[in-house]
Amino acid sequence: MAYKLGIIGTNWITKQFVQAAHESGQYALTAVYSRHEDTGQQFAQTFNVDAVYTDLESFYTSGINVVYIASPNSVHFEQVKAAISHDIHVIVEKSAFSNPTEYAAILELLHDHPAVRLFEAARHIQQANFKIIEQKVAKMEKISGATFVYEKYSSRFDDYLAGNEPNVLSRRFSAGALTDLGVYPIYAAIKLFGAPKQSHYFATPLRNGADGRGIAILRYNDFDVTIEFGKGSNSHLTSEILGRRDTLVIGDIAEVLNVTYYDDGSTAHQLSQEPLSNPMIAEVVKFADMMTNPNETVEAYQELLTLSRTVNQVLFDLRQDAGIVFPADEQ
Repeated sequence: MAYKLGIIGTNWITKQFVQAAHESGQYALTAVYSRHEDTGQQFAQTFNVDAVYTDLESFYTSGINVVYIASPNSVHFEQVKAAISHDIHVIVEKSAFSNPTEYAAILELLHDHPAVRLFEAARHIQQANFKIIEQKVAKMEKISGATFVYEKYSSRFDDYLAGNEPNVLSRRFSAGALTDLGVYPIYAAIKLFGAPKQSHYFATPLRNGADGRGIAILRYNDFDVTIEFGKGSNSHLTSEILGRRDTLVIGDIAEVLNVTYYDDGSTAHQLSQEPLSNPMIAEVVKFADMMTNPNETVEAYQELLTLSRTVNQVLFDLRQDAGIVFPADEQ
């Protein structure tokens, strides 16, 4: 039986998620929430759904049993809290919460609702090609360092240049280059290497105090991971994990489309598989399994939750290092 899915947020990523959810055969979209009814109706019509809500309480009592949240980062906390209080499973887009204080409050609420599962939608770490990277890293004799790059011109940057303050480039919405794009390579680094011993962030500020791009350095015992990301330009650099003579080259750390291993500096071995048509399919299948079989997947679920909380802490530490404060930090 398919999970009754509700969605919050009506942008392109939500459409991609619903398409993946339907393709998996394990979800059926039954309710749409939007602050604006006309926007919600337009999205709902795409999937032949009649139930559109502008009131969150009515949405959460509509009969859904899992919600996908892709609203601005700053409102995730209240929306997730309300869902858990209604015993509804939650899949929330990155970055899940503004700071560790919010995350701690959500974990406490989850303790009171043990049947509810919370997932952060870090789709790239669930994809087959990322699993290939994990397996190869585990076999590499020595890790000497890594450089991850994810720099992509935002569709909203023209709006910013015109003098406006779009949500994805605003501290008011707990957003900026780090929490919107940097979260992808940071997730990858922590999944591959664990929590760093130290972290530093050299941010390039926008006029509103948010970060438009930056370079983060995660320090481990005997190597560093350098992470470059930004929303105001495009980079075509690959990402690399360095061994001794061997090197693992990743075409795109967020999309994980191409993975090549050089065993001696010159001989290339193509490791990547042909990716699925929708990059979210792997995660929706994984999440459905964990919701359907909670006892059998409890260890794997706790690992995902711990990873998500660690990423949240590192993002916060990096912001503190760069002096970037969100309004949510002061509440």
